[in-house]
Amino acid sequence: MAIIELSKATYKPYAEKMEKSVHVLQENLNAIRAGRANPKVLDRLAIDYYGVQTPINQVANIQVPEPRMITITPWDPSTLKIIEKSIQASDLGINPTNDGKMLRLVFPALTEERRKDLVKTVHREAEDAKIAIRNIRREALDKFRGHLKKKELTEDGLAEVEVEIQKLTDGYIENIDKVAAEKEKDLMEI
Repeated sequence: MAIIELSKATYKPYAEKMEKSVHVLQENLNAIRAGRANPKVLDRLAIDYYGVQTPINQVANIQVPEPRMITITPWDPSTLKIIEKSIQASDLGINPTNDGKMLRLVFPALTEERRKDLVKTVHREAEDAKIAIRNIRREALDKFRGHLKKKELTEDGLAEVEVEIQKLTDGYIENIDKVAAEKEKDLMEI
């Protein structure tokens, strides 16, 4: 049996999985609305557009004219009511104002209690991402321990793998902490 050659490419699949975990965290945190308007809160909303579930940003122009307001101007005026109903049915907690041509979403300032609840949600999401990173680390180590049992990897090789995988894990955990800290700072701003 051949001994496995260890190189940067050995760890690449695990680094990519860890990167995806951080990306998913960023998407989840973008959906949490802070006190100011962010068009990304609409990313998860879709409407039934001629029988196809279509994201709102693909059927309308979305703008942020003021820090606490989003305007939605559909390209097809017949979709205005459908978009309005979709927003009302969502968990955004905002009732759009319809003037016949566009929708206005006015974001109220968050209360201190609501900010603290959202920060707890951010911490929960960050912890879930860290757990995903640790699971990827465990998956990698289990795979290389299997190679050791099959005598495809030496003890020294396994020690090297453990060190490199831990460095990778620590780096991505640090990224998660930075992303969560930025979102928390954003939420606590008045």
